[in-house]
Amino acid sequence: MKKTLHVTNGDSLNDRLLTMKIEGDYAVWREMLCEGKTIVDLTSSAFRKTRVDFFKNNYPDQAGDYDEKFGSQLAIIADAHHYEEIILWFEYDLFCHINMLACISFIKSRGYKGNVYLVCSGRISGEKDLFALSQLFEKQLLSHYNDKVLLNNHDLFIADDLWRLYCGKDPLKLDPKRAKDSNFTYLSNCISAHKERFPSVITGLNTLETNMLRLIRKYNIKTPHQLCGYMLNYQGYYGYGDIQIKKMITRMSSFFTDIEGRLTLTEKANNILDNSYNVFKEMKYPCTLGGASKYEYVYKNDNHQLTKA
Repeated sequence: MKKTLHVTNGDSLNDRLLTMKIEGDYAVWREMLCEGKTIVDLTSSAFRKTRVDFFKNNYPDQAGDYDEKFGSQLAIIADAHHYEEIILWFEYDLFCHINMLACISFIKSRGYKGNVYLVCSGRISGEKDLFALSQLFEKQLLSHYNDKVLLNNHDLFIADDLWRLYCGKDPLKLDPKRAKDSNFTYLSNCISAHKERFPSVITGLNTLETNMLRLIRKYNIKTPHQLCGYMLNYQGYYGYGDIQIKKMITRMSSFFTDIEGRLTLTEKANNILDNSYNVFKEMKYPCTLGGASKYEYVYKNDNHQLTKA
């Protein structure tokens, strides 16, 4: 039996670990399950069709070779019974945590009996900001690896349960408290962040969309490309990539204009921020987050809960 299978959160980290000669075999998780409809069983034809259709409709440049990019790596994880241990490399953000939940649920469904460890980045001693694994120095990365956390049966159950709830049609069941007493340090924050992806009952914009307007108002941002950079840096627990942020900017483009070389909010956008003007109806479009339609629920800012729209 082989000793270690590493499951990494992307090719960049994977290549770096190989360069560092961290022993073991590798599988790369090349999916973004935090966006679009998801289905619990990753091996089902329904899951594959759903995800391929999602990429074709939203990120056509990323739609090709799905089986090679993701299916081939999932097949490696499916054979994890050949390994004594699995080490998961995922970061503190929502993007990584949804992928991590799906991965753990899949491993659990295969009846894996070995140890499952987690290497998760986030807070660094003496630093204010949260750090991705790719941002760590080699010494820090090795330290994280040496301090990897053994996930117990309770952790595995929680991850599987939350993945199933995420894929379900009722996001009201997703409660940050479900992550209590687990070894997932950032999971409750990610569940809270997920809930804030639904539109605010007050304005019809979600947290990230509102934050975009605030950034445009606060900073001297000259181009949508520069706005993307600000959004990437000031997104908190979401962990979105540039292709997701660029898509969001395009969808929000009616709320700002270029005046003398600076992005400037429209009157309507200022009314959203200053007078709680509601744009729910005009923002509404077909969008699924896991198993729930984004515009079938609204986020209540006063109690941080979701309710039916």
